[in-house]
Amino acid sequence: MGGDQPVAREIGGAQSVDRALALLSLISRHAGGVSLSTVVEESGLNRATARRLLLALMRSRLVEQEPVSRRYHLGEEAFVLGVLASRRHGLLDVAMESLIALSARSGDTSFLSVRRDAFAVCLHREEGAYPIRTHALEVGDRHPLGVGGGSLAILATLPDAEIERVLAANGGIMAADYPLYSPEIIREHVALTRVRGFAVNPGLVLPNSWAIAKVVHYPDGRVAGALSLSAIDSRMGETRQGELASLIGDEVKAVEARLQQMFVPDGPRQDNTRPQTTIPADKRAASTGPASGQAASRFELERIRQ
Repeated sequence: MGGDQPVAREIGGAQSVDRALALLSLISRHAGGVSLSTVVEESGLNRATARRLLLALMRSRLVEQEPVSRRYHLGEEAFVLGVLASRRHGLLDVAMESLIALSARSGDTSFLSVRRDAFAVCLHREEGAYPIRTHALEVGDRHPLGVGGGSLAILATLPDAEIERVLAANGGIMAADYPLYSPEIIREHVALTRVRGFAVNPGLVLPNSWAIAKVVHYPDGRVAGALSLSAIDSRMGETRQGELASLIGDEVKAVEARLQQMFVPDGPRQDNTRPQTTIPADKRAASTGPASGQAASRFELERIRQ
């Protein structure tokens, strides 16, 4: 039996690490900090275990606690690790030029979103010059995959079995916080996204706030994130949807070219130049097929026709 003790300790240690990392993720979802009672409620841990793990994270400076409110926040070391990781995974730095270009050329608000398990997180919001703006998405906001333009574009690239796993995982939060969404609606929007080649959020997060989005891929084919443009519904007619999708497509190519040079510096150079003229009003983005690069199934197309 003595020989089993190291194995048991190893399993127990790994479980503690998993739990601590889950607490870091939980704290990151609360921009204003989080109380111990909320940590216990959302993590499912008992109070003593949660407190013990938080103390360990505080000793490593990954978490800090405000002395007055007693709320927990990500700590200084979490920031340092994020900066160091950005040297390898600096998608925002690579995409910033394109976000500025999107907002300048469209006049609307552009966003960069990335996937975090069953959610999409907004990394950046770039304002355009148009005086009426939408505020459906702020930096740090986290929505279930499929909710919002960029989030839907990312979800549509996943295999159907993975989509069902995501929908099941988010079932409770969708029912409680997103009344205009349902698994059936998201499945339908995934099918439409795969056919169009870009995602459209028709004001389902906030009324009158629409969004168009396309995914960005790493050189190895993995999805890096999504670029999106958001505007009021009166600026999102069918013709302009195509124009904006084409505009986003230009910047997706530019970002992917920069990623190619970042990750495969000796690989073939790609043309990342972008048109400097405005897009003609009658130009529509041609459907390039599914965002995932796979043909939409006959079942999906039949659902759309109905």
